[in-house]
Amino acid sequence: MSVTNTDNRPTVAVYGSSVTGQDEPAYAQAVEAGRLLAMAGARVACGGYGGVMEAVSRGASEAGGEVVGFTVRSFRGRSPNPYLSQEVPCEDLYQRLANLIDGADALVAMGGGIGTLVEVFLAWNELYMGLIEPRPLVLVGGLWETALAGLSEAMEITDSHMDHVSLVAGPAEAVALLADRGVLA
Repeated sequence: MSVTNTDNRPTVAVYGSSVTGQDEPAYAQAVEAGRLLAMAGARVACGGYGGVMEAVSRGASEAGGEVVGFTVRSFRGRSPNPYLSQEVPCEDLYQRLANLIDGADALVAMGGGIGTLVEVFLAWNELYMGLIEPRPLVLVGGLWETALAGLSEAMEITDSHMDHVSLVAGPAEAVALLADRGVLA
């Protein structure tokens, strides 16, 4: 159920919280990320629901960009956000994760909870193990540095693991990094 890329625009998957409110700084940051990605010519892909997913969709949509939302049929009572250009219903969470990782030219994570961690760590592990083609995995915001420092104290996160992830302060730095890596024009 992946999306066919007929115009050769890069697809950037953005992960983040489903519960971030419109009045929170993380929402504004995600709107900015969506806007900057769309302005750089990227198609934005996300989980398709609220919070950061809505915010990045909103920013991209308002900038004239395309947004693909991978939703999950079994998520009863949840409606896709209104800023999607295309909704791709997935049978389950695993299919959604596969679409958001495999169909993307780059992966960007904003703040979130355990769902965001699942997305990031699955993509990171697949990159580390060489199960998918190399692509940027960009973690946006100081919260990631704090989280990874804590994890590194308790778990095996080595320099070779860190070779597959980039930490940046904000959306502008993420877009600049993707441009430097040749993902965005």
